Amino acid sequence: MTALSDHAVPQNPGWLSRAEAWMDDKGKGAWIAAMVLGFIFFWPVGLALLAYMIWSKRMFSKSCSRRKSLHSHMSAMKPSGNSAFDAYKSDTLARLEREQQEFESFLRRLRDAKDKAEFDQFMDERARENNDEAENGERA
Repeated sequence: MTALSDHAVPQNPGWLSRAEAWMDDKGKGAWIAAMVLGFIFFWPVGLALLAYMIWSKRMFSKSCSRRKSLHSHMSAMKPSGNSAFDAYKSDTLARLEREQQEFESFLRRLRDAKDKAEFDQFMDERARENNDEAENGERA
């Protein structure tokens, strides 16, 4: 390793790094709560947190933890370098997409059948009511 890479990734992160990671796991709400509490108890702390949130773009992202999870999901789509594994992965993903489409088609047919059954039941009840009214009208 070079000296530059030794400094880039600390082996034992300090309390500040651990606190930042903990706040990122909790999301943007934790950062905002910490900033508000900082303003309430000692305004320079709140101002420093606000400046840090703007500088690190935490203020304008959807969520701190979602940004990391999105990055990890995108890395799953990159080729691994092993052609056999990449072929297996693409075949599996294609199979899963096909199964998902088939399942959605099944659910659509199931909903249509249920709708048709409910409509047929409604029409049968309506026909019975009309027959009952017609019979009651003839008796009167």
